[in-house]
Amino acid sequence: MIEMRDVQKHFGALHVLKDINLSIPAGQVTIVLGPSGSGKSTLCRTINRLEPIDSGTIAVDGTVLPAEGKELAQLRADVGMVFQSFNLFAHKSILDNVTLGPIKVRRMNKAEAEKLGMSLLERVGIASQKDKLPAQLSGGQQQRVAIARALAMRPKVMLFDEPTSALDPEMVNEVLDVMTSLAREGMTMLVVTHEMGFARRAGDRVLFMADGEIVEDAPPEQFFTDPKSARAKDFLSKILTH
Repeated sequence: MIEMRDVQKHFGALHVLKDINLSIPAGQVTIVLGPSGSGKSTLCRTINRLEPIDSGTIAVDGTVLPAEGKELAQLRADVGMVFQSFNLFAHKSILDNVTLGPIKVRRMNKAEAEKLGMSLLERVGIASQKDKLPAQLSGGQQQRVAIARALAMRPKVMLFDEPTSALDPEMVNEVLDVMTSLAREGMTMLVVTHEMGFARRAGDRVLFMADGEIVEDAPPEQFFTDPKSARAKDFLSKILTH
């Protein structure tokens, strides 16, 4: 479903992605862990070309990412993205936020888009908030709207870039619960997160990154109980003792 081959990315003199080779099959939940500055978010953002790469290739469902233009817009529609910040349209209602993409990009008629939007808001547990503006919702509710909005495009893949890091602790679980249910339904997901419990519970695979490289690639249980690299051992000792 996602194929990355020899991907390199620099920000000026900083080499942030080094020789990334990665295959993610359909239906797999891949968790990306690592210290700050290890390249996790950049990796996530290159998959729908929010960050262009310097060399190498990235393909989604067999199609190599085009550099720009209509084909890129089409491909982006197949790759849902949920960010740290919710990026909702402040002046539009919750339902309008969710239906805008399907109407504009997928050319869905308004009635059909609203029916889909309501079913997704129901699914993430906030259908009763459909007429409110984003500012009237809690952070956890806004992030669930952002997930519904991404799902409204009927994507083949969902990317999550630290979706809970901007939330108050008591709101984290309501977002992780939605993500866990998506994982159970077989959605192909790449999740950059600091939530170790979620990684262990919902992930099929853990990628551990350090200094722009994938240092370990293992099933969650193996990674958490018997990490192979010194970098991963050090990372886990700091995280899991708190």
